[in-house]
Amino acid sequence: MQVVNFLSSLAMPLIILLIITYSLIEKNKVFDDFLEGAKEGIEIVFNILPTLVGLFIAIGALRNSGILDIIIQFSKPFLNVIHFPSEIMPLALLRPISGSGSIAVATDIMKTYGVDNLIGKMASTIMGSTETTLYTIAIYTSAVKIKKTRGILIAALAADLVGMLVSVVICRIMS
Repeated sequence: MQVVNFLSSLAMPLIILLIITYSLIEKNKVFDDFLEGAKEGIEIVFNILPTLVGLFIAIGALRNSGILDIIIQFSKPFLNVIHFPSEIMPLALLRPISGSGSIAVATDIMKTYGVDNLIGKMASTIMGSTETTLYTIAIYTSAVKIKKTRGILIAALAADLVGMLVSVVICRIMS
């Protein structure tokens, strides 16, 4: 274990040393390259800022409108048929949309049901096996200027759905 700690503490200085050595051998101007990369990074931030603002406003409106409660009440009969606990449905609905919102919901589930309870385990597994899909797609596609995202969205949401359903099944099997 001490060897791993030693190597991990050497990793960053060695990477910096390798970059500088390579730049000297290739006769590149390291600082100029760094500045060019920083400029490109700032441009990307300015390009995706409107997307982020729109997402944050939409997420806030969704969380505060009460529509999540209506969707959960409407879907309870179907959830009972497939043995999907309605207690984790707010997490399942928010997880593809908002990372911070889903963390807040998962934390609330943990406080209410406990971390060792089946519901708490399901919530934890869902958090680990799914992604903030809409946020991720919006950021990455706007950064590279992709306009047609329908196929990406369908595939990513299908993967989230599978991750959530499998999380519930695995947690039921393991408990």
